[in-house]
Amino acid sequence: MTPPSDNSSAAPEAVEIVEVGPRDGLQNDPTLIDTGVKLEFITRLIEAGVRRLEAASFVNPKLVPAMADGDAVMAGVPRDRGVTYIGLALNERGLRRAIDAGCDEINFVMVASEGFGRANQNATPEETADLLERIAVLAHDADIPLSATISVAFGDPFDGEVDAGRVAQLARRAAAAGACEIALGDTIGAASPWDVRRMVAAVRAAAPEPRLRLHFHNTRNTALANIYAALEAGVRIIDASAGGIGGCPFAPRATGNVATEDVVYMLERGGVRTGIDLDKMIETARWLEQTALRHPVASMLSKAGGFPPAAR
Repeated sequence: MTPPSDNSSAAPEAVEIVEVGPRDGLQNDPTLIDTGVKLEFITRLIEAGVRRLEAASFVNPKLVPAMADGDAVMAGVPRDRGVTYIGLALNERGLRRAIDAGCDEINFVMVASEGFGRANQNATPEETADLLERIAVLAHDADIPLSATISVAFGDPFDGEVDAGRVAQLARRAAAAGACEIALGDTIGAASPWDVRRMVAAVRAAAPEPRLRLHFHNTRNTALANIYAALEAGVRIIDASAGGIGGCPFAPRATGNVATEDVVYMLERGGVRTGIDLDKMIETARWLEQTALRHPVASMLSKAGGFPPAAR
């Protein structure tokens, strides 16, 4: 059934969803799953229509043991499906590992506030920007697209509010270093829709050339509202995680990312194309819950299903 339409809506025709479940989703989960299960997860996502996803993180395995097999994951991912595999790096060693592992894209993480920066990367915001400027050439020389995520862009669990001017300055420096895309991370789920509009405007003014991507956690139940605000502000790339799994090991009381299937449902009910099969995403979320992780996942659609309900 075609969903009801609202001609007064300014909804975009299509939105790209970057699936972060295999990396950001699994990194903080209490269940450690082996490489083969991760590869089955990735395959299920691809079969559901995902074409760009975070596959691995190249960080210290002692600090994030769930991501210790990043090289093995990249060695096993399907390479004939037209999928872009993103590897995350926090430093030069991680970036070199991501290159050697054959990542199609590398995402470097900057940090918007000192408290979280010290806990997560042992670095200040300025130091993360300095490091990006020094090592970006490695990705450029390897002809691998480089994106930059600014974490805790909407709030720091230790320092509180984050200054939009600082986020804008980091975005400016990332663009100057050659980042083709900048992601704003609501790492602790603190943002409101009004924060989103304000931050997007500030970053766009400072760094108009790179694509802009938004990454929301649903800690305070505002993620879908924030995505709607981001779309109204012109953003067309959104991160999401199957089942709503995830969280940051260095953010106290962190909860999961916004669920991919919940985002797909909202967008497609508004006539926005995502290229993702909602039923298969719901199946993937239920597989995570029942087989891979063996604990409940947070998404609403995995419980309620789509609408209208399938004929029986």
